[in-house]
Amino acid sequence: MPPRRVLALVDCNSFYASCERVFVPALADQPVVVLSNNDGCIIARSAEAKAVGIPMGKPAFACRELFRRHRVAVFSSNYALYGDLSARVMQTLARFAPSLEVYSIDEAFLDLTGLPQDVVAYSRRIRDTVRQWTGIPVSIGLGPTKTLAKVANKLAKMDPAHGGVLDFAASPQPDALLESVGVADVWGIGRRYAAMLARHGVENARQFRDLPRAFVQKRMTVGGLHTLLELRGVPCIELETAVAAPKSVVASRSFGQPVLAVADLREALAVYVTRATERLRRRGMVASGVTVWVQTNTFIAGEPQYANSAFAALPAATSHTGQILASALAVLERLFRPGYRYKKTGVMLSGLEPAGCRQGSLLAPAPDADPKAARLMAVLDKTNARWGRDALRLAAGGIGQPWKMKQAARSPRYSTCWQELPVVRA
Repeated sequence: MPPRRVLALVDCNSFYASCERVFVPALADQPVVVLSNNDGCIIARSAEAKAVGIPMGKPAFACRELFRRHRVAVFSSNYALYGDLSARVMQTLARFAPSLEVYSIDEAFLDLTGLPQDVVAYSRRIRDTVRQWTGIPVSIGLGPTKTLAKVANKLAKMDPAHGGVLDFAASPQPDALLESVGVADVWGIGRRYAAMLARHGVENARQFRDLPRAFVQKRMTVGGLHTLLELRGVPCIELETAVAAPKSVVASRSFGQPVLAVADLREALAVYVTRATERLRRRGMVASGVTVWVQTNTFIAGEPQYANSAFAALPAATSHTGQILASALAVLERLFRPGYRYKKTGVMLSGLEPAGCRQGSLLAPAPDADPKAARLMAVLDKTNARWGRDALRLAAGGIGQPWKMKQAARSPRYSTCWQELPVVRA
């Protein structure tokens, strides 16, 4: 008899807020919120912040009184810290299962089929190890399908009595578990489908599971049918253990203050091209096209508005920062219009392919095919990896950078920047 199929969804609890707590233990029981780019809106909340009524997505300035009254610790987004701690969590999880799918920055599916006899005890060991090695608390949902593992994970988070781990298949009352989950909270059912289902009297996951297959397939296509079957315990969505090659690389940020001069736009674009090409080289890929866009702040009434974008084909597929930047700046010159207060610019690299099998050109050899150019990019990447981002950088990115994104409350990049390492005094 084959072993029972067991998939686990491991989800980090309030991930961004938990990352901020790792190096500041005093925040353990204090409400914590994390703000979006330019310290605009609330994008993450600890359980304590949710309990005092701080809403997700609300502008930070509108919550100042709530922050003061409840002694809320407020942080700017620190994506370097979050990305590094996410990688550490995933590396830890990979030790516990032969197959792992990194689903998002704070979620991963593991295939535990045939591994432990007591899958709940094994999952608690996973949970304790992740907490001990990374400082990040996680919840684990177990089920025979990915959708049921998602349901179990949500319930494990909702009810502390589960101790952070719930095995859906071992529950004596599976129908009651599904009835406690709203249909809009089922993985694969969005707001539009949830509204349609509500019109037909379907309000929870159990009611959806019991719908006729023909009804679901007709109104929700094959994706909805897969969700229905997964809730019935029939696997339809397999683990994706191979990372799909990206089709594009994007780098963009809103400015900390309105930008009027083209010189500032050039500086910002140079920084974003640098970030995009770093990611490109890290993945061993090259790009054959570049798109640049600019836009003003559409939320400011009464100001003249302008938004535009343009594409340029690169002379040859490359990951060389200088070559791509030259094309991107030429596109920016075509887009720029004086007299506007720009809020954002960005770059997208497209036409990606592996560097080792790029399409060549007889007329324009790739600049990074030149050994000297390739060595230059290698030195740039190795230096910045060793000494921190922008230890070496293009002069085109400027020095003062008055346009930079606001991060008035950013925590140190504890684990990725030498200058910001935590100091321990014994």
